[in-house]
Amino acid sequence: MLAPERSAEILEAEQMILDTVRTLAEEKILPRAAQIDQTGEYPTDVKDLFAKNDLLGIPFPEEYGGLNSFLTYVKVVEEISKVCATSSLIIAVQELGALPLMIAGSDAQKKEYLPKFATGEWMTSYALTEASSGSDASNMRTTAVRDGDHYVLNGTKVFITNVAAADVCIVFAMTDKDLRAKGGISAFVCRTSDPGFKLGKVENKMGIRGSPTNEVLLENCRIPADRLLGAEGDGFKIAMATLDKSRPGIAAQALGIAQGAFDFAAKYLKERVAFGKPLARQQGLQWMIADMDCEIQAARLLLYEAARKCDEGAPDVTYWGALCKLKCGDVAMRVTTDAVQLLGGYGYMTEYPVERMMRDAKITQIYEGTQQIQRIVIARKTLGK
Repeated sequence: MLAPERSAEILEAEQMILDTVRTLAEEKILPRAAQIDQTGEYPTDVKDLFAKNDLLGIPFPEEYGGLNSFLTYVKVVEEISKVCATSSLIIAVQELGALPLMIAGSDAQKKEYLPKFATGEWMTSYALTEASSGSDASNMRTTAVRDGDHYVLNGTKVFITNVAAADVCIVFAMTDKDLRAKGGISAFVCRTSDPGFKLGKVENKMGIRGSPTNEVLLENCRIPADRLLGAEGDGFKIAMATLDKSRPGIAAQALGIAQGAFDFAAKYLKERVAFGKPLARQQGLQWMIADMDCEIQAARLLLYEAARKCDEGAPDVTYWGALCKLKCGDVAMRVTTDAVQLLGGYGYMTEYPVERMMRDAKITQIYEGTQQIQRIVIARKTLGK
């Protein structure tokens, strides 16, 4: 199926947005990137910058303040990731947390939450993972019990991105332990100010250090029943449908990291002189650059096609989301590692950004579904199982 023609209005809006993003990335975010990594502090100033420039709701429907363009969204994430992966995650997680509402929210829920997400008045997050249920989401132990016109949630979520900076968190919990993934998991809109919603351990991470990652402790967290998304038992389907459309965002982050490292390494090779000539004239290094460039370009084509599939509502978005996540994550790790190698000893030093980019790249092979999970998804589609 061919992707629908993009309107002139969307193309013009996209170009204006990307021009703005490139300027912001170069002038505002790049000078902050190393400091964000070193301090591990959430860059509230960057979040406010994104909100001011209407960048948080790009994939949202127009009636809720968005552009309704996943392709534009992934391009924005890619551009920001070239200079700072932590900063790009602010936009990516806003999409991740909003997707369950876009997919399964009632009209009233969408009207209440999505406009505030689009403007950045409220920030959001997504709580699926538990200590015993990473790739196997059906093994969760968090429970939600109906009590009159409320639900009471109990359990612990782990590795929850940006929840410390969020106003809303989409929480998945077991409502029927016997059914589990076959209708026993439900999705809820929690507010981080709800009684019983608490933040636990703050993780000390290898990369994306300015993005807070926390445990979420649900201790008799009592929420109104109208914060259930969809019907009871729809949670697993909502979670998987969300990941189908959030994986291109992480693929875009990975691609941007790779492109940023590639650009820095190529510039370094042209400036650094060894054995009487610039490193860029050494054939062995030229071949490394050629391989890196080829992989990046191939990954970009795959990512943009996956984003078009999201825009058209194609039936095979699961497959394309897995393809682009797998390819872009692996390319990010390979390219950043090669970029460190091309800079030699300097590449290993924090004075240069490529070592940070290599650390940041690793998570793109893990979150939103590991690379092994992506291969399972792809194989099942390919083999018809």
